[in-house]
Amino acid sequence: MIKVYGMPTCPYCEYVHEQIVGREDEFEYINIGENIRNMSAFTRLRDNNPAFDHSKEIGDVGIPAFVFEDGRVSLDPADAGLIEYGSPEASALKGLEK
Repeated sequence: MIKVYGMPTCPYCEYVHEQIVGREDEFEYINIGENIRNMSAFTRLRDNNPAFDHSKEIGDVGIPAFVFEDGRVSLDPADAGLIEYGSPEASALKGLEK
């Protein structure tokens, strides 16, 4: 199961969340703003994992973040088989919805 850290106030996170609704057997969405335990778990991950180095350098939070069963961490939705907000793939999908 892939853990996805995000927040509802983040448009990138919400775009990912919409893609995983109904796929709870594959993904666990963890809202870091929901409670202090979730925020604390994310902060520990962010503080100790080099996948967040660039995000920290540019002052970004680093969500959505994906933690795979093998412990690997990624900030790229494509690594989890998902589409990133604002990407060409997202634009193509949006065009199909109309």
